[in-house]
Amino acid sequence: MPYHAKMLSARTITLTALAMLAFAGNSLLCRLALKDGAIDPASFTSLRLLAGMVTLWLVARWRSSGKGAGHWLSGLALFAYAAAFSFAYQSLSAATGALLLFGAVQVTMISRGVWAGERLRLRQSVGMVLALVGLVALLLPGLAAPPLTGALLMLGAGCAWGVYSLRGKGAGDPTAVTAGNFLLACPWAVGLSLLTAGTSRLDAVGVVCALASGALTSGLGYALWYAVLPRLKAIHASTVQLSVPPLTAFGGVMLLGEPLTLRLALASVAIIGGIALVLRDKAPAPDR
Repeated sequence: MPYHAKMLSARTITLTALAMLAFAGNSLLCRLALKDGAIDPASFTSLRLLAGMVTLWLVARWRSSGKGAGHWLSGLALFAYAAAFSFAYQSLSAATGALLLFGAVQVTMISRGVWAGERLRLRQSVGMVLALVGLVALLLPGLAAPPLTGALLMLGAGCAWGVYSLRGKGAGDPTAVTAGNFLLACPWAVGLSLLTAGTSRLDAVGVVCALASGALTSGLGYALWYAVLPRLKAIHASTVQLSVPPLTAFGGVMLLGEPLTLRLALASVAIIGGIALVLRDKAPAPDR
């Protein structure tokens, strides 16, 4: 039994690490495709959602997953996230985009809890203020500030993903439900592509990046995450996602040649550290 427990723990750690790498990969693939105009944002969004839908549907069928269907409002939130994410990465670095996205997701979800009546302890309040200060500091005008339009789009993407995540709690089998939501998001994405057809670009590199983002880092990434999520405590599941912005920053520097500015480094410490304070203080106190 102890040996089996160790093997299970190692498997859980491996799957979790792969899921976090997949989430970071979404930012890297999107930035790689859009920074040199290899594809337009609307086409990237459409191809990503279509590839993700097919992959998740195949995974759900292969696993004989439990029943679950998407909801039109969740599909709309998923489309809003994916579209804003793509348009934002026309101007943002991979690291800056991931940091803004992650910060907005967590702030949205934590704010929803506060609105619903959850009380923040002193440490949580300090953490929330620290995270918000980090976001404001990152967006203040200056030589190293990210483009405002791209930053606002990514913050919007994070809010949309936060809403999508909140709606997904207890909605049935996660893989099947997500496949359904991807399906419902596709018509919105195709409609956006039709509206922007005059500016569409579909170079081979952009198409490959979009399909890889949908099938691998989104579809398989989400499937891995949902497979490991029941084995993680809620606090661990929330905290482990703090690794995504640093992983993206490292990948951006190593693979895309992006600079790591002092402003981004300090803002990262403030945002990730502040959110960590909020999440860590949610753990229940031990019985005495």
